[in-house]
Amino acid sequence: MKKYSSKRSIQIIAHLLQQYGIADIVISPGSRNAPLAIHFSEVDRFNCYSIVDERSAAFVAMGMAKSEKKPVAVTCTSGSAVVNYYPAVTEAFYQNVPLLVLTADRPTDFVDIFDGQTIRQKDVFHQHSYGDFQLLEDSKENAEDINFDIIKKAIELCFEKQGPVHINIPLEEPLYELVSELPTFPTVEKTIKRKEYEIPSNLIAEWHTSQRIMLLVGTRDYSPELENQLTQLVKNHSVVVLSEANSNLHHEKFFKHIDRYIFNFTEEDYKTYAPDLLITVGQNVVSKKVKQFLRSARPKQHWHLDEVWQPDTYFSLTEKIEVKPEVFFSKLLKFINLEPRPYFNLWDVLRDKKDAKHEQFLNTIDFSDFYFFNKASQTIPENYNIHFSNSSGIRYAQLFDFGKRKMYCNRGTSGIDGSTSTAMGFAIKNENPTLLITGDLSFFYDINGLWNQYIPPFVRIMIFNNGEGNIFKIIPGPGNANPNTLDEFIATKHRKNAESLAKHFGFSYIRVEDELTLDRVLENFFKPDAQPKILEVNTHGKNSADVLKSYFEFMK
Repeated sequence: MKKYSSKRSIQIIAHLLQQYGIADIVISPGSRNAPLAIHFSEVDRFNCYSIVDERSAAFVAMGMAKSEKKPVAVTCTSGSAVVNYYPAVTEAFYQNVPLLVLTADRPTDFVDIFDGQTIRQKDVFHQHSYGDFQLLEDSKENAEDINFDIIKKAIELCFEKQGPVHINIPLEEPLYELVSELPTFPTVEKTIKRKEYEIPSNLIAEWHTSQRIMLLVGTRDYSPELENQLTQLVKNHSVVVLSEANSNLHHEKFFKHIDRYIFNFTEEDYKTYAPDLLITVGQNVVSKKVKQFLRSARPKQHWHLDEVWQPDTYFSLTEKIEVKPEVFFSKLLKFINLEPRPYFNLWDVLRDKKDAKHEQFLNTIDFSDFYFFNKASQTIPENYNIHFSNSSGIRYAQLFDFGKRKMYCNRGTSGIDGSTSTAMGFAIKNENPTLLITGDLSFFYDINGLWNQYIPPFVRIMIFNNGEGNIFKIIPGPGNANPNTLDEFIATKHRKNAESLAKHFGFSYIRVEDELTLDRVLENFFKPDAQPKILEVNTHGKNSADVLKSYFEFMK
Protein backbone atom coordinates (compact mmCIF):
# COMPACT_ATOMS: atom_id res chain seq x y z
CA MET A 1 0.00 0.00 0.00
CA LYS A 2 1.32 3.41 -0.93
CA LYS A 3 1.75 5.99 1.81
CA TYR A 4 1.62 9.70 1.05
CA SER A 5 2.30 12.75 3.18
CA SER A 6 -0.75 14.21 4.87
CA LYS A 7 0.66 17.72 4.36
CA ARG A 8 -1.72 19.56 2.05
CA SER A 9 0.99 21.89 0.71
CA ILE A 10 3.09 18.91 -0.39
CA GLN A 11 0.12 17.20 -1.98
CA ILE A 12 -0.56 20.36 -3.98
CA ILE A 13 3.08 20.66 -5.09
CA ALA A 14 3.06 17.06 -6.31
CA HIS A 15 -0.22 17.57 -8.15
CA LEU A 16 1.00 20.70 -9.93
CA LEU A 17 4.36 19.19 -10.83
CA GLN A 18 2.48 16.41 -12.58
CA GLN A 19 0.15 18.88 -14.29
CA TYR A 20 3.13 20.69 -15.82
CA GLY A 21 5.04 17.54 -16.75
CA ILE A 22 7.89 17.92 -14.26
CA ALA A 23 8.92 14.36 -13.49
CA ASP A 24 12.54 14.45 -12.22
CA ILE A 25 13.19 15.25 -8.56
CA VAL A 26 16.59 15.25 -6.84
CA ILE A 27 16.26 14.67 -3.10
CA SER A 28 18.85 15.13 -0.37
CA PRO A 29 18.14 13.37 2.93
CA GLY A 30 16.81 15.17 5.98
CA SER A 31 14.00 15.22 8.48
CA ARG A 32 12.25 18.50 7.71
CA ASN A 33 11.95 17.56 4.02
CA ALA A 34 11.12 13.91 4.78
CA PRO A 35 7.43 14.51 3.98
CA LEU A 36 8.45 15.66 0.48
CA ALA A 37 10.78 12.68 0.02
CA ILE A 38 8.14 10.20 1.19
CA HIS A 39 5.41 11.73 -0.93
CA PHE A 40 7.39 12.18 -4.16
CA SER A 41 8.89 8.68 -4.00
CA GLU A 42 5.41 7.16 -3.81
CA VAL A 43 4.07 8.97 -6.90
CA ASP A 44 4.50 6.72 -9.93
CA ARG A 45 4.97 9.57 -12.40
CA PHE A 46 8.01 10.93 -10.56
CA ASN A 47 11.63 9.86 -11.09
CA CYS A 48 13.35 10.42 -7.74
CA TYR A 49 17.12 10.52 -7.23
CA SER A 50 18.87 10.51 -3.84
CA ILE A 51 22.00 12.70 -3.73
CA VAL A 52 23.37 13.28 -0.23
CA ASP A 53 25.53 16.38 -0.71
CA GLU A 54 23.25 19.35 -1.38
CA ARG A 55 25.87 21.31 -3.34
CA SER A 56 26.41 18.34 -5.64
CA ALA A 57 22.67 17.56 -5.74
CA ALA A 58 21.78 20.98 -7.12
CA PHE A 59 24.42 20.70 -9.85
CA VAL A 60 23.19 17.17 -10.67
CA ALA A 61 19.68 18.57 -11.05
CA MET A 62 21.03 21.34 -13.26
CA GLY A 63 22.79 18.78 -15.46
CA MET A 64 19.54 16.84 -15.77
CA ALA A 65 17.65 19.99 -16.73
CA LYS A 66 20.25 20.83 -19.40
CA SER A 67 19.93 17.32 -20.81
CA GLU A 68 16.12 17.19 -20.72
CA LYS A 69 15.63 20.88 -21.59
CA LYS A 70 12.86 21.21 -19.05
CA PRO A 71 12.60 21.98 -15.31
CA VAL A 72 13.94 19.60 -12.68
CA ALA A 73 12.95 19.92 -9.01
CA VAL A 74 15.48 19.67 -6.20
CA THR A 75 14.58 19.47 -2.52
CA CYS A 76 16.45 19.54 0.78
CA THR A 77 15.98 19.96 4.51
CA SER A 78 16.17 23.27 6.37
CA GLY A 79 19.13 25.30 7.56
CA SER A 80 22.59 25.29 6.01
CA ALA A 81 21.50 22.58 3.57
CA VAL A 82 19.59 25.29 1.71
CA VAL A 83 22.53 27.62 1.11
CA ASN A 84 24.60 24.72 -0.22
CA TYR A 85 22.33 25.03 -3.26
CA TYR A 86 23.57 28.54 -3.93
CA PRO A 87 26.51 27.80 -6.29
CA ALA A 88 24.25 25.81 -8.63
CA VAL A 89 21.45 28.37 -8.35
CA THR A 90 23.79 31.15 -9.50
CA GLU A 91 25.09 28.99 -12.37
CA ALA A 92 21.55 28.11 -13.45
CA PHE A 93 20.57 31.78 -13.18
CA TYR A 94 23.26 32.97 -15.58
CA GLN A 95 22.89 29.98 -17.91
CA ASN A 96 19.07 30.04 -17.88
CA VAL A 97 18.67 26.45 -16.77
CA PRO A 98 15.23 25.77 -15.24
CA LEU A 99 15.58 24.59 -11.63
CA LEU A 100 12.63 24.42 -9.25
CA VAL A 101 14.17 24.72 -5.79
CA LEU A 102 11.94 23.30 -3.02
CA THR A 103 13.35 23.97 0.46
CA ALA A 104 11.71 22.62 3.58
CA ASP A 105 11.67 25.02 6.53
CA ARG A 106 10.67 25.35 10.16
CA PRO A 107 7.43 27.22 10.81
CA THR A 108 7.84 30.97 10.38
CA ASP A 109 7.56 31.61 14.15
CA PHE A 110 10.72 29.52 14.71
CA VAL A 111 13.09 31.76 12.74
CA ASP A 112 15.75 33.55 14.84
CA ILE A 113 14.81 31.89 18.14
CA PHE A 114 17.80 29.50 17.91
CA ASP A 115 15.77 26.47 16.98
CA GLY A 116 17.82 23.72 15.34
CA GLN A 117 18.59 23.94 11.62
CA THR A 118 16.74 27.21 11.28
CA ILE A 119 18.02 30.16 9.26
CA ARG A 120 16.38 33.00 7.30
CA GLN A 121 15.33 30.92 4.28
CA LYS A 122 12.68 33.23 2.89
CA ASP A 123 14.05 35.02 -0.22
CA VAL A 124 17.49 33.51 0.40
CA PHE A 125 18.17 33.25 -3.36
CA HIS A 126 16.46 36.50 -4.37
CA GLN A 127 19.58 38.00 -5.98
CA HIS A 128 19.98 35.03 -8.32
CA SER A 129 16.54 33.58 -8.95
CA TYR A 130 13.63 34.55 -11.16
CA GLY A 131 11.13 34.21 -8.35
CA ASP A 132 11.09 33.58 -4.59
CA PHE A 133 7.92 32.26 -3.01
CA GLN A 134 6.95 31.24 0.50
CA LEU A 135 4.03 28.94 1.23
CA LEU A 136 1.71 29.20 4.21
CA GLU A 137 1.65 26.52 6.88
CA ASP A 138 -1.31 24.20 6.39
CA SER A 139 -2.92 25.47 9.58
CA LYS A 140 -3.16 29.06 8.31
CA GLU A 141 -6.48 30.42 7.03
CA ASN A 142 -7.11 29.80 3.29
CA ALA A 143 -3.69 28.13 3.03
CA GLU A 144 -4.82 25.55 0.45
CA ASP A 145 -6.16 28.08 -2.07
CA ILE A 146 -3.32 30.55 -1.53
CA ASN A 147 -0.63 27.87 -1.80
CA PHE A 148 -2.21 26.45 -4.95
CA ASP A 149 -1.94 29.86 -6.65
CA ILE A 150 1.62 30.45 -5.38
CA ILE A 151 2.92 27.09 -6.60
CA LYS A 152 1.23 27.48 -9.99
CA LYS A 153 2.79 30.91 -10.45
CA ALA A 154 6.23 29.64 -9.43
CA ILE A 155 6.19 26.70 -11.83
CA GLU A 156 5.02 28.84 -14.74
CA LEU A 157 7.75 31.37 -14.01
CA CYS A 158 10.34 28.59 -14.06
CA PHE A 159 9.15 27.59 -17.55
CA GLU A 160 8.85 31.17 -18.79
CA LYS A 161 12.27 32.40 -17.62
CA GLN A 162 14.04 29.05 -18.04
CA GLY A 163 15.90 29.64 -14.80
CA PRO A 164 15.86 28.91 -11.07
CA VAL A 165 12.72 29.60 -9.03
CA HIS A 166 12.56 29.05 -5.27
CA ILE A 167 9.62 27.83 -3.19
CA ASN A 168 10.22 27.83 0.58
CA ILE A 169 7.92 25.45 2.45
CA PRO A 170 7.41 25.96 6.21
CA LEU A 171 6.28 22.64 7.71
CA GLU A 172 4.76 22.16 11.14
CA GLU A 173 5.20 18.98 13.17
CA PRO A 174 4.22 16.19 13.12
CA LEU A 175 6.12 15.51 9.89
CA TYR A 176 5.45 11.81 9.44
CA GLU A 177 1.67 11.59 9.37
CA LEU A 178 0.75 9.61 6.26
CA VAL A 179 -2.38 8.83 4.26
CA SER A 180 -3.15 6.07 1.78
CA GLU A 181 -5.50 8.13 -0.40
CA LEU A 182 -5.11 11.57 -1.94
CA PRO A 183 -7.74 14.27 -2.44
CA THR A 184 -8.75 15.35 -5.92
CA PHE A 185 -7.33 18.69 -7.00
CA PRO A 186 -8.52 20.71 -10.00
CA THR A 187 -6.78 20.48 -13.34
CA VAL A 188 -4.77 23.54 -14.31
CA GLU A 189 -5.33 26.02 -17.08
CA LYS A 190 -1.78 26.85 -18.11
CA THR A 191 -1.09 30.56 -18.60
CA ILE A 192 2.60 30.54 -19.57
CA LYS A 193 3.31 33.68 -21.60
CA ARG A 194 4.46 33.44 -25.24
CA LYS A 195 6.23 36.35 -26.89
CA GLU A 196 5.32 37.58 -30.36
CA TYR A 197 7.96 39.38 -32.41
CA GLU A 198 8.04 41.48 -35.56
CA ILE A 199 11.38 42.81 -36.76
CA PRO A 200 11.62 46.63 -36.80
CA SER A 201 12.33 48.24 -40.17
CA ASN A 202 15.32 50.19 -38.82
CA LEU A 203 17.18 46.91 -38.21
CA ILE A 204 16.69 45.90 -41.84
CA ALA A 205 18.10 49.27 -42.88
CA GLU A 206 21.10 48.93 -40.55
CA TRP A 207 21.86 45.50 -41.96
CA HIS A 208 21.87 46.77 -45.54
CA THR A 209 24.04 49.80 -44.79
CA SER A 210 26.63 47.77 -42.81
CA GLN A 211 29.67 46.57 -44.72
CA ARG A 212 31.37 44.64 -41.92
CA ILE A 213 28.88 42.39 -40.15
CA MET A 214 30.04 40.03 -37.41
CA LEU A 215 28.01 37.46 -35.48
CA LEU A 216 29.57 36.27 -32.22
CA VAL A 217 27.94 33.20 -30.67
CA GLY A 218 28.68 32.39 -27.04
CA THR A 219 27.59 29.52 -24.81
CA ARG A 220 24.40 27.83 -25.96
CA ASP A 221 22.88 24.42 -26.60
CA TYR A 222 22.93 22.90 -30.06
CA SER A 223 20.12 24.22 -32.28
CA PRO A 224 19.82 22.76 -35.79
CA GLU A 225 17.45 25.61 -36.70
CA LEU A 226 19.95 28.30 -35.70
CA GLU A 227 22.80 26.45 -37.39
CA ASN A 228 20.82 26.32 -40.62
CA GLN A 229 19.96 30.02 -40.41
CA LEU A 230 23.56 31.09 -39.84
CA THR A 231 24.67 28.79 -42.64
CA GLN A 232 22.41 30.75 -44.99
CA LEU A 233 24.06 33.97 -43.81
CA VAL A 234 27.61 32.77 -44.53
CA LYS A 235 27.11 30.84 -47.77
CA ASN A 236 27.63 33.97 -49.90
CA HIS A 237 30.28 35.38 -47.57
CA SER A 238 27.84 37.99 -46.28
CA VAL A 239 28.92 37.89 -42.65
CA VAL A 240 31.66 36.66 -40.35
CA VAL A 241 30.42 34.15 -37.74
CA LEU A 242 32.72 33.66 -34.74
CA SER A 243 31.82 30.67 -32.58
CA GLU A 244 33.36 28.90 -29.60
CA ALA A 245 33.70 25.29 -28.53
CA ASN A 246 30.47 25.38 -26.52
CA SER A 247 28.55 27.45 -29.08
CA ASN A 248 27.65 24.08 -30.63
CA LEU A 249 27.66 25.36 -34.21
CA HIS A 250 29.26 23.47 -37.08
CA HIS A 251 30.01 24.76 -40.56
CA GLU A 252 33.26 25.08 -42.46
CA LYS A 253 32.67 28.81 -42.98
CA PHE A 254 32.21 29.56 -39.28
CA PHE A 255 35.35 30.78 -37.48
CA LYS A 256 35.49 28.25 -34.64
CA HIS A 257 38.85 28.96 -32.98
CA ILE A 258 38.73 32.61 -31.97
CA ASP A 259 41.83 32.66 -29.79
CA ARG A 260 43.81 30.90 -32.50
CA TYR A 261 43.10 33.87 -34.78
CA ILE A 262 43.11 36.95 -32.54
CA PHE A 263 45.29 36.15 -29.51
CA ASN A 264 48.18 38.28 -30.78
CA PHE A 265 46.11 41.12 -32.23
CA THR A 266 47.69 44.58 -31.96
CA GLU A 267 45.78 47.84 -31.62
CA GLU A 268 46.15 48.24 -35.37
CA ASP A 269 44.67 44.76 -35.91
CA TYR A 270 41.70 45.74 -33.76
CA LYS A 271 40.93 48.49 -36.25
CA THR A 272 41.60 46.32 -39.30
CA TYR A 273 39.29 43.49 -38.31
CA ALA A 274 36.61 45.45 -36.41
CA PRO A 275 32.95 45.10 -37.42
CA ASP A 276 30.61 48.04 -37.87
CA LEU A 277 27.60 45.83 -36.98
CA LEU A 278 28.06 43.27 -34.20
CA ILE A 279 25.30 40.75 -33.49
CA THR A 280 25.78 38.62 -30.37
CA VAL A 281 23.90 35.43 -29.59
CA GLY A 282 23.94 33.17 -26.56
CA GLN A 283 25.41 33.50 -23.10
CA ASN A 284 28.93 33.90 -21.71
CA VAL A 285 31.85 34.06 -24.14
CA VAL A 286 34.95 32.16 -23.02
CA SER A 287 37.57 34.12 -24.94
CA LYS A 288 38.90 37.06 -22.96
CA LYS A 289 40.76 38.20 -26.07
CA VAL A 290 37.60 38.62 -28.13
CA LYS A 291 36.16 40.75 -25.33
CA GLN A 292 39.26 42.95 -25.42
CA PHE A 293 39.07 43.12 -29.22
CA LEU A 294 35.42 44.16 -29.39
CA ARG A 295 35.63 46.57 -26.46
CA SER A 296 38.47 48.29 -28.28
CA ALA A 297 36.73 48.12 -31.66
CA ARG A 298 33.52 49.80 -30.38
CA PRO A 299 31.25 48.81 -33.32
CA LYS A 300 28.74 51.46 -34.40
CA GLN A 301 25.85 49.04 -33.91
CA HIS A 302 25.58 46.13 -31.50
CA TRP A 303 22.46 43.96 -31.34
CA HIS A 304 22.11 41.30 -28.66
CA LEU A 305 19.59 38.47 -29.10
CA ASP A 306 18.28 36.75 -25.98
CA GLU A 307 14.90 36.29 -24.33
CA VAL A 308 16.19 37.15 -20.86
CA TRP A 309 19.68 38.67 -20.82
CA GLN A 310 20.72 41.90 -22.53
CA PRO A 311 24.27 42.54 -21.25
CA ASP A 312 26.36 45.41 -22.60
CA THR A 313 29.45 43.18 -22.60
CA TYR A 314 31.31 45.21 -25.24
CA PHE A 315 30.21 48.68 -24.08
CA SER A 316 28.46 49.42 -27.39
CA LEU A 317 24.99 47.88 -27.10
CA THR A 318 22.43 49.65 -29.28
CA GLU A 319 19.59 47.10 -29.62
CA LYS A 320 18.16 44.81 -26.97
CA ILE A 321 16.30 42.15 -28.96
CA GLU A 322 14.35 40.12 -26.40
CA VAL A 323 13.47 37.08 -28.47
CA LYS A 324 14.88 33.65 -29.28
CA PRO A 325 17.62 33.97 -31.92
CA GLU A 326 15.84 31.39 -34.09
CA VAL A 327 12.74 33.58 -34.19
CA PHE A 328 14.75 36.71 -34.99
CA PHE A 329 16.74 35.16 -37.85
CA SER A 330 13.63 33.56 -39.34
CA LYS A 331 12.21 37.08 -39.65
CA LEU A 332 15.46 38.72 -40.74
CA LEU A 333 16.13 36.27 -43.57
CA LYS A 334 12.87 37.24 -45.23
CA PHE A 335 13.96 40.86 -45.73
CA ILE A 336 17.72 41.02 -46.26
CA ASN A 337 19.97 40.69 -49.27
CA LEU A 338 22.77 38.16 -48.81
CA GLU A 339 25.47 39.92 -50.80
CA PRO A 340 29.18 39.00 -50.63
CA ARG A 341 31.22 41.36 -48.49
CA PRO A 342 35.03 41.73 -48.56
CA TYR A 343 34.96 41.60 -44.76
CA PHE A 344 34.53 37.82 -44.87
CA ASN A 345 37.54 37.41 -47.16
CA LEU A 346 39.67 39.52 -44.82
CA TRP A 347 38.96 37.08 -41.97
CA ASP A 348 39.25 34.05 -44.25
CA VAL A 349 42.82 34.95 -45.23
CA LEU A 350 43.69 35.33 -41.54
CA ARG A 351 42.15 31.94 -40.78
CA ASP A 352 44.07 30.13 -43.49
CA LYS A 353 47.33 31.59 -42.23
CA LYS A 354 46.70 30.76 -38.56
CA ASP A 355 45.30 27.27 -39.22
CA ALA A 356 48.43 26.41 -41.20
CA LYS A 357 50.66 27.60 -38.33
CA HIS A 358 48.56 25.60 -35.87
CA GLU A 359 49.20 22.42 -37.85
CA GLN A 360 52.91 23.19 -37.96
CA PHE A 361 53.06 23.60 -34.21
CA LEU A 362 51.37 20.26 -33.62
CA ASN A 363 54.38 18.54 -35.16
CA THR A 364 56.69 20.03 -32.54
CA ILE A 365 54.99 19.27 -29.23
CA ASP A 366 55.95 16.74 -26.59
CA PHE A 367 53.79 15.17 -23.90
CA SER A 368 51.87 17.95 -22.10
CA ASP A 369 48.33 19.21 -21.55
CA PHE A 370 48.42 20.62 -25.08
CA TYR A 371 49.40 17.21 -26.47
CA PHE A 372 46.61 15.54 -24.50
CA PHE A 373 43.90 17.88 -25.84
CA ASN A 374 45.08 17.45 -29.40
CA LYS A 375 45.02 13.67 -29.07
CA ALA A 376 41.65 13.65 -27.29
CA SER A 377 40.03 15.80 -29.98
CA GLN A 378 40.99 13.18 -32.57
CA THR A 379 39.91 10.13 -30.57
CA ILE A 380 36.55 10.76 -28.87
CA PRO A 381 33.68 8.88 -30.55
CA GLU A 382 31.23 11.13 -32.38
CA ASN A 383 28.19 10.18 -30.29
CA TYR A 384 29.67 11.48 -27.02
CA ASN A 385 28.44 14.59 -25.23
CA ILE A 386 31.52 16.38 -23.89
CA HIS A 387 31.52 18.41 -20.68
CA PHE A 388 34.56 20.56 -19.92
CA SER A 389 35.55 21.89 -16.53
CA ASN A 390 36.69 25.43 -15.89
CA SER A 391 39.28 26.99 -16.14
CA SER A 392 42.09 25.82 -18.41
CA GLY A 393 40.00 22.86 -19.64
CA ILE A 394 37.55 24.93 -21.68
CA ARG A 395 40.34 27.26 -22.81
CA TYR A 396 42.34 24.39 -24.29
CA ALA A 397 39.16 23.10 -25.94
CA GLN A 398 38.87 26.39 -27.82
CA LEU A 399 42.03 25.62 -29.79
CA PHE A 400 41.09 22.21 -31.20
CA ASP A 401 38.45 20.77 -33.49
CA PHE A 402 36.09 18.35 -31.74
CA GLY A 403 33.90 17.90 -34.81
CA LYS A 404 30.15 17.91 -34.35
CA ARG A 405 30.14 16.57 -30.81
CA LYS A 406 27.86 18.49 -28.44
CA MET A 407 29.91 20.40 -25.89
CA TYR A 408 29.06 21.93 -22.52
CA CYS A 409 30.71 23.91 -19.76
CA ASN A 410 29.45 25.79 -16.71
CA ARG A 411 30.19 29.26 -18.07
CA GLY A 412 27.36 31.02 -16.26
CA THR A 413 29.64 31.95 -13.39
CA SER A 414 32.71 30.10 -14.77
CA GLY A 415 33.55 28.47 -11.43
CA ILE A 416 35.24 25.10 -10.97
CA ASP A 417 32.61 23.95 -8.47
CA GLY A 418 30.07 21.47 -9.77
CA SER A 419 31.64 20.51 -13.10
CA THR A 420 31.62 16.80 -12.26
CA SER A 421 28.17 16.85 -10.68
CA THR A 422 26.68 18.68 -13.67
CA ALA A 423 28.17 16.19 -16.10
CA MET A 424 26.92 13.22 -14.08
CA GLY A 425 23.40 14.69 -13.91
CA PHE A 426 23.46 15.24 -17.67
CA ALA A 427 24.63 11.65 -18.23
CA ILE A 428 21.80 10.19 -16.13
CA LYS A 429 19.15 11.69 -18.41
CA ASN A 430 20.80 11.40 -21.84
CA GLU A 431 20.69 8.41 -24.15
CA ASN A 432 24.13 9.19 -25.59
CA PRO A 433 27.29 8.62 -23.52
CA THR A 434 28.90 11.51 -21.65
CA LEU A 435 32.59 12.39 -21.33
CA LEU A 436 33.88 14.85 -18.73
CA ILE A 437 37.28 16.42 -19.49
CA THR A 438 38.46 18.04 -16.29
CA GLY A 439 41.51 19.52 -14.67
CA ASP A 440 42.76 18.10 -11.40
CA LEU A 441 41.60 20.92 -9.11
CA SER A 442 38.11 20.94 -10.59
CA PHE A 443 37.91 17.19 -10.18
CA PHE A 444 39.13 17.05 -6.58
CA TYR A 445 37.01 20.06 -5.64
CA ASP A 446 33.83 18.22 -6.67
CA ILE A 447 34.65 14.71 -5.44
CA ASN A 448 31.07 14.22 -4.25
CA GLY A 449 29.98 14.46 -7.86
CA LEU A 450 30.88 10.75 -7.96
CA TRP A 451 28.79 9.96 -4.84
CA ASN A 452 25.88 9.09 -7.08
CA GLN A 453 24.40 5.64 -7.56
CA TYR A 454 22.79 6.53 -10.90
CA ILE A 455 25.94 7.12 -13.00
CA PRO A 456 25.65 5.01 -16.18
CA PRO A 457 28.47 2.61 -17.11
CA PHE A 458 29.10 4.46 -20.37
CA VAL A 459 30.28 7.60 -18.53
CA ARG A 460 33.94 8.47 -19.11
CA ILE A 461 36.11 10.98 -17.24
CA MET A 462 39.47 12.27 -18.46
CA ILE A 463 41.54 14.13 -15.86
CA PHE A 464 44.55 16.10 -17.05
CA ASN A 465 46.51 16.31 -13.81
CA ASN A 466 49.33 18.84 -13.93
CA GLY A 467 49.64 18.97 -10.16
CA GLU A 468 48.28 22.49 -9.70
CA GLY A 469 45.88 25.13 -10.90
CA ASN A 470 47.92 25.54 -14.07
CA ILE A 471 45.71 28.37 -15.31
CA PHE A 472 47.63 30.64 -12.93
CA LYS A 473 50.84 29.84 -14.78
CA ILE A 474 49.12 30.72 -18.07
CA ILE A 475 47.25 33.97 -17.49
CA PRO A 476 49.24 37.20 -17.05
CA GLY A 477 49.62 38.56 -13.53
CA PRO A 478 50.05 35.69 -11.04
CA GLY A 479 53.65 35.17 -12.19
CA ASN A 480 54.55 38.48 -10.56
CA ALA A 481 54.05 36.91 -7.13
CA ASN A 482 56.83 35.29 -5.14
CA PRO A 483 57.19 31.70 -6.53
CA ASN A 484 56.54 30.11 -3.14
CA THR A 485 53.40 32.20 -2.66
CA LEU A 486 52.20 31.36 -6.16
CA ASP A 487 52.72 27.62 -5.70
CA GLU A 488 51.16 27.32 -2.24
CA PHE A 489 48.33 29.84 -2.20
CA ILE A 490 47.33 30.44 -5.83
CA ALA A 491 48.32 27.52 -8.05
CA THR A 492 48.12 25.21 -4.96
CA LYS A 493 50.64 22.58 -6.03
CA HIS A 494 49.84 19.01 -4.94
CA ARG A 495 50.79 15.37 -5.56
CA LYS A 496 47.31 13.83 -5.44
CA ASN A 497 45.89 11.35 -7.92
CA ALA A 498 42.44 9.86 -8.44
CA GLU A 499 43.23 6.14 -8.17
CA SER A 500 41.80 5.53 -4.70
CA LEU A 501 38.78 7.72 -5.40
CA ALA A 502 38.01 5.78 -8.56
CA LYS A 503 38.09 2.51 -6.69
CA HIS A 504 36.00 3.92 -3.84
CA PHE A 505 33.24 5.10 -6.19
CA GLY A 506 33.24 2.07 -8.48
CA PHE A 507 35.08 3.43 -11.53
CA SER A 508 37.66 1.62 -13.60
CA TYR A 509 40.93 3.56 -13.49
CA ILE A 510 43.89 4.05 -15.81
CA ARG A 511 46.83 6.42 -15.37
CA VAL A 512 49.21 7.42 -18.14
CA GLU A 513 52.41 9.47 -17.94
CA ASP A 514 53.76 9.53 -21.49
CA GLU A 515 52.53 9.93 -25.05
CA LEU A 516 53.08 6.31 -26.12
CA THR A 517 50.92 4.97 -23.29
CA LEU A 518 48.25 7.62 -23.93
CA ASP A 519 48.07 6.71 -27.63
CA ARG A 520 47.73 3.04 -26.79
CA VAL A 521 45.20 3.43 -23.96
CA LEU A 522 42.84 5.71 -25.89
CA GLU A 523 42.09 2.90 -28.34
CA ASN A 524 40.25 0.95 -25.62
CA PHE A 525 39.10 3.68 -23.25
CA PHE A 526 35.77 4.26 -24.97
CA LYS A 527 34.90 0.59 -25.49
CA PRO A 528 31.84 -0.65 -23.52
CA ASP A 529 32.46 -1.78 -19.96
CA ALA A 530 30.44 -2.78 -16.92
CA GLN A 531 31.79 0.25 -15.02
CA PRO A 532 32.28 3.91 -15.82
CA LYS A 533 35.94 4.76 -16.41
CA ILE A 534 38.46 7.38 -15.34
CA LEU A 535 41.60 8.09 -17.38
CA GLU A 536 44.11 10.24 -15.49
CA VAL A 537 46.75 11.87 -17.67
CA ASN A 538 49.64 12.81 -15.39
CA THR A 539 51.54 15.78 -16.82
CA HIS A 540 53.32 16.77 -13.58
CA GLY A 541 56.56 18.57 -14.34
CA LYS A 542 55.91 18.84 -18.08
CA ASN A 543 55.74 22.66 -18.17
CA SER A 544 52.35 22.66 -19.85
CA ALA A 545 51.97 26.38 -19.28
CA ASP A 546 55.20 27.04 -21.17
CA VAL A 547 54.02 24.85 -24.06
CA LEU A 548 50.82 26.89 -24.35
CA LYS A 549 52.71 30.17 -24.18
CA SER A 550 55.10 28.98 -26.87
CA TYR A 551 52.08 28.07 -29.00
CA PHE A 552 50.73 31.60 -28.96
CA GLU A 553 54.21 32.97 -29.55
CA PHE A 554 54.53 30.67 -32.57
CA MET A 555 51.14 31.83 -33.89
CA LYS A 556 52.26 35.44 -34.32
